[in-house]
Amino acid sequence: MKAGHQEIIETQVDVSELALGMHVTRLDRPWEETSFLIQGFVIKDPSELDALRAQCDFVFIEGRIQKAHSVREKRNGNKRLSGLLRRFKSKPAPEPAAQGAKVPRKRVTYINKVDTGREMIAGKVRFEEAQETAKSIMSGLRVGRTLDINKARKVVKGCVESVLRNENALMLLTKIKNQDEYTAEHCINVAILSAAFGKHLGLLQGEIETLALCGLLHDVGKTKIPDEILNKPGALTPNEFELMRHHTTHGRTILMGTSHSLNTAVDVAFSHHERMDGSGYPRGLEAHQIPYFAKIIGLVDTYDAITSDRVYDKGRASMHALEIIHKHRGTQFDAELADEFIQLIGIYPPGSIVEMVNGEVGIVVESDPTHKLKPRVLLVRESDKTIMPPNRVVDLMASPEDAAGRVYCIAKEVPEGTYDIRLQDFVEQGLIVTKPSPPPSAP
Repeated sequence: MKAGHQEIIETQVDVSELALGMHVTRLDRPWEETSFLIQGFVIKDPSELDALRAQCDFVFIEGRIQKAHSVREKRNGNKRLSGLLRRFKSKPAPEPAAQGAKVPRKRVTYINKVDTGREMIAGKVRFEEAQETAKSIMSGLRVGRTLDINKARKVVKGCVESVLRNENALMLLTKIKNQDEYTAEHCINVAILSAAFGKHLGLLQGEIETLALCGLLHDVGKTKIPDEILNKPGALTPNEFELMRHHTTHGRTILMGTSHSLNTAVDVAFSHHERMDGSGYPRGLEAHQIPYFAKIIGLVDTYDAITSDRVYDKGRASMHALEIIHKHRGTQFDAELADEFIQLIGIYPPGSIVEMVNGEVGIVVESDPTHKLKPRVLLVRESDKTIMPPNRVVDLMASPEDAAGRVYCIAKEVPEGTYDIRLQDFVEQGLIVTKPSPPPSAP
């Protein structure tokens, strides 16, 4: 390999042997399939080491291996990295923390590789596949069929890959609710939101896939609950509620009989209704006894349930759900996880319908992790609530102005269906775009 007239010597190095100061020239896969912004860089930060170990098996560095070793010896006191660091490889891994442990240090920093509009095309396909799989799993278990775990893993993997490219697309799709398909769609939503949460927490890809699989399967025990209880429009009697609580035990039994590789999913199905203060069920576990992934799924499960229409309750705004989670942080939910989840969702998550200060109405299509109050919004209604021409996107980060010269600002979130706006219509018509539009001309 040459650069100008100088020959550059490359050496293949296993990622476990990488160290600060090494100049990475090539990867074992296309750069576009990774989270790295530039092609070729000097490793200057431990987070870059973690990202390389999470996404690659080996890389090529500039120089000979002896030089690489000298750098490592100088910076690491001649200590070999070897097997200990292999836990960062992008393969299925055990839970990132022991039971009751605090939120672990972020090991991977992900960046979105494509914009939401582009990912929406692939994400919609993944979402529909996941919906059909969840419905098939639930209906199959109800009539005594065996859980097709390979199909479940495949669909989860596709969703996680979409989330890692850009989580906004699938998070937006989870806002499309169908009360008649609540249980199956709830499982998909929990899987997707858990994957996005795992990405936010900096978990490894294998861990995120395991977490999302737990989300998909967390409520399989409800297939053993009578329909008249699941679909009862009013409050459950004490006896009915006791039967409903048994879905955790049923889920544990179903998954234990399916595959020995589902141990984490078994724990989550059994424990996702346990609470930090010991008030949960079925065992009344205390905080330190609740598995880490069960804490995550329990939190996400609650959020999606609150924001969904169910037979006995109307879905509430995302902000209302986050207020409930914040109120119960430390008692029902792990305080650190609750704080992190609130940061992930933000005030206006993708798919939210928002009314601007000037009266115009739009759909949040993309949220910047560092500026949650200033998302990109697809405007769909004029200030008088008449239909606005499609594909008018404003990026609130750029402080855009309306035709009257006023800076766009969100006034409030409004429920699905307000002003006859239904998210699904815009998704099905392919109108979810994210590129900012030029400002309107003054009248």
